[in-house]
Amino acid sequence: MAVMTYMEASRQAVAKAMREDDKVWCVGEDLGRGGVFGQYKGLVEEFGAARISDAPISESCILGAAFGAAMVGTRPIVEMRFSDFALCAIDELVNQVAKTRFMFGGQSRAPMVIREPIGMWRSSAAQHSQSLESWYTHIPGLVVVCPSQPQDNFSLLSAAIACDDPVVYMEHKDYWALEGEVDLDAAPVELGTAKRLREGGDITIVSWSGCVHQASAAAAILAEDGINAEVIDLRCLWPWDKAMVLDSVERTGRLLVAHEAVAVGGFGAEIVATVAERAGDKLKTPPIRLGSPRSLIAYAPNLENKLRVTAAMIAGAARRAVGK
Repeated sequence: MAVMTYMEASRQAVAKAMREDDKVWCVGEDLGRGGVFGQYKGLVEEFGAARISDAPISESCILGAAFGAAMVGTRPIVEMRFSDFALCAIDELVNQVAKTRFMFGGQSRAPMVIREPIGMWRSSAAQHSQSLESWYTHIPGLVVVCPSQPQDNFSLLSAAIACDDPVVYMEHKDYWALEGEVDLDAAPVELGTAKRLREGGDITIVSWSGCVHQASAAAAILAEDGINAEVIDLRCLWPWDKAMVLDSVERTGRLLVAHEAVAVGGFGAEIVATVAERAGDKLKTPPIRLGSPRSLIAYAPNLENKLRVTAAMIAGAARRAVGK
């Protein structure tokens, strides 16, 4: 075990994969200087510019070139810097990368990781703060991962690099400096498995990415009021761990889903619908989903904060559901 940041954990995952497999390489803007957040720091010195490839500012060209390289046997890690900027390469990702295995009958695959940092981060305003994870869950052929903890950012990124299908890997920008214990020799994690962070019998709280920390804080607040909330970090949005969520809801009888992304069309709606269809008869109260209003994210901190899902909001909604 070693204490390291969420960012450093991801760097260690990339370095380990590149040492073990010379087919793994990275491409993106600013990689030569260590990445815009420092998540590639020191890698060009170890692996050289041929494997830590610094690209011009053209997301569509970056992803298209990586896709071609993946089809002929390499395993690219594609750095998009911000999920907002990745929209410049949406055709390559959605209409090419996601569909190649199906369209070529399995003769060609695209084993690649597309890193798209998400979330609100210190007054980054409307074009640098979005959480667009639900968009990609709608696209057959893509795996979608949203880690919240340093250990998961190591283990899940390692699993994503080893995956034979394209993985949209979405790290929260506001948690790069979050520290935690990381076991670099931990057993591999299967993509699609959630993590139960806290056990409880009164209500199930499901979240992912940065909002997981708000959900955990809310559970601690609720515990002071005698309400035992079960907290599930989904970690992967596609595939997602329906079994764990359904098992929890069947025991608690209540569901609250919280995420930073806009509530309208957010992945929380998919979870609520699945629970209603498969375990609706076990629900004691209507399911709740919390998300950001359908509003553009402002630069001003006081306006930005009005869009955040907070621990207090989650705790308040849970109290109302439990009736306390």
